[in-house]
Amino acid sequence: MKRITMALIIGFVSLGAMAESPNDVVRSAADALAAGLEGRKEQLAENRDELYALIDEILMPRFDRRYAAQLVLGKHWRTASDDQREEFTDAFYGSLLRKYGDGILQFNQESLEILPFRGDDTKKRATVKTIVQLDDGTKVPVNYGVVKRESGWLMFDVSIEGISYVRNFRTELNAEIQANGLASVIDRLNGEQTTASVSQ
Repeated sequence: MKRITMALIIGFVSLGAMAESPNDVVRSAADALAAGLEGRKEQLAENRDELYALIDEILMPRFDRRYAAQLVLGKHWRTASDDQREEFTDAFYGSLLRKYGDGILQFNQESLEILPFRGDDTKKRATVKTIVQLDDGTKVPVNYGVVKRESGWLMFDVSIEGISYVRNFRTELNAEIQANGLASVIDRLNGEQTTASVSQ
């Protein structure tokens, strides 16, 4: 898989609320992110809190955090308490912002080609297909899993060359949860956030 940071991908799909179609979501998101970064990349590179706030402002209302967290936890979601589900959802989302924030600064709207939608947008879930062109000219297929909610289409997964971030995280965290327990994983994710704040 080509080395495309997830932040770049998440940035592409900071989905527009009330989008009429899955593709509308991606187009509006790319516009919003490009506008938010214009003339601010150096400033945001030096101020992580401001960078995370920008990503959160665009992404949070348009990303189905709970559904993504449920898919990542898999079987562990069923045995988790309500409090643990909420805590994991918040910790996982925060981890995404921190882990992939730098990649947002690489966003170039001209590198994204949104392909014509070929799916069935009357169904609950759909896939938006795009092509991302790297600096060396290589074109990489990137697909976005979206789910229809009352508020519109929301993102829940991203696949780069067929590799899903939900599946990757589920595999990674499943082993850790089995070894140390869900509470330990939540503490670790929250600890990363504290460490990142102190190091700034």
